[in-house]
Formats: sequence, structure tokens, C-alpha cells
Amino acid sequence: MSKLQDKVAIISGSGRGIGRAIALKLASEGAKVVVNDLDPDYANQVLQEIREAGGQAVACNGDVTAADFAERFVQTAMDEYGALDIIINNAGYTWDNVIQKMSDEQWYAIIDCHLTAPFRILRAAQPIFKQQALADAQAGKHIQRKVVNISSTSGVFGNAGQVNYAAAKAGILGLTKTLAKEWGRYHVNVNAVAFGLIKTRLTGDLNAGETANIDGKEIKLGVRSNTLAMYETVIPLGRGGSAEEAANAVYLMCIPESDYVSGHTVLCTGGLTGGM
Repeated sequence: MSKLQDKVAIISGSGRGIGRAIALKLASEGAKVVVNDLDPDYANQVLQEIREAGGQAVACNGDVTAADFAERFVQTAMDEYGALDIIINNAGYTWDNVIQKMSDEQWYAIIDCHLTAPFRILRAAQPIFKQQALADAQAGKHIQRKVVNISSTSGVFGNAGQVNYAAAKAGILGLTKTLAKEWGRYHVNVNAVAFGLIKTRLTGDLNAGETANIDGKEIKLGVRSNTLAMYETVIPLGRGGSAEEAANAVYLMCIPESDYVSGHTVLCTGGLTGGM
């Protein structure tokens, strides 16, 4: 029996990168997955991969910052599968600048994506988790459900040039610890995974010209090549991680072996335990 057999998981930002790897990992362990991406084409590719491997998945696409998204995301799981067991708040991007050059637009765009959107998704899920816990108790069952919020070493240690992103990712840690206390009575574990250097399009060479279209704006993605090289030298394992390795850390917080772990932040950093 797979460790997540018939669990229902919703994963924001799961059309590419780490989110895609999480969706494939959870589906490979038996979870029924709701995939999300801004671009339906990428989400559909993930759906196809999961289904071709014998798994189950549907899509709920769109911008996680939209006012109606959270309810639509959660309801997709209920409409399609009749349950909700795992929430992964993963969607995000970076829009960097030093504070004196950062506009209000940059600040709010990142806060809304990385902190407000997860808050709304979790708020929308609360009545479902409560109702499921009551039904479990009446049936004499004890089922642990899981929330994994994605943070970053920028939120744990700070990072120059990322005041908006660092603030949002630090906020996620406070949200995680608070909900672990509020939702323990529903038998819901709430944890965070903070990534260091994981090799995706967000952390590629800035000179490669990779961009993301957010609300009609082309946002440059990537990190300066000299910064990437410096990171590689200080990571104890000597390299950045892969999306699959990042997904494995999230998976650990979803399986039964972590049923008594809640309110914690797991550092997935290759051994890096401080800021740059």
C-alpha cells in the first residue's frame, strides 16, 4: 500500500519546478492531486504525466492572488474527490530590489502571492477540516491531515535585495506555528519547509533571460551568476538541490511517519544553517 493512498492533495503552483515535482511525488504515492498553475498548458502537462503513470489528478488553474481563487481551489478537491487531506502552499515567484528602490507594487505583489494567498486558502479549508474531524470522531476514526507551507532561507535568515520576499516567507512561518496550535484539535499537522538553493527557473542564471508574466508584466527571473557560484561554495553538500529533492522534503511532512510533528520548519538546504 502506498503511503498516501487515496489522500486528496491540493498543490498551488504545481505546473512547473518544485510544485510539479511535489505533485508527481505525492501522486506516485497514491494521492489524488489538484494541480494549479497560471498557465493551463503546464498544468495539463502535469495532469498527463500523472495519469499516464496511473494516478489521478485534476486542475484548478488561475492566479492564487485572485479574490475567488481560494474557495475555488478547495472546492475543486471536494467536488472531484469528496475530501481534503493535504494542502501544499507552494505558488510563488521573486521580484527583487533593495528597499530604497522597491515600489509599493513590488512589495504588495510578493506579499499577496506568498502570504495572503496561503492565508486565504487555509481560511477556506478550515470548515472542511473541522467537518471532517467531527465525522471521523463520530465514526470512531483518527485521521491526521497535513498542511505544508513553503518558506525559504530568505524568510529564516533574511537576504539582501529581497525585503518583500523575506518578509512574506517569514510571515509564513508565523502563520504555520499559529495554525499548528489552532488546528491540532482537528488532527491537522501544520509545518513549513524552507528551501535554500534549489535549481529551478527561479534560481537560474539571471543572464539567461527567463521571465514570468504576472498580470501582464514580464518579471525577470534568476540570480546573478557570481551569486550562484558563491552559494555553491558555502553549501556543505557542495551543490544546489534538485526539484525532486525539494519535493522529497515536503513529502516527509505528508506521510504517517510525521503524524506527531507539527508547528516546525524543516530546512532543506544541503546543510546550510545560516544566512549568506
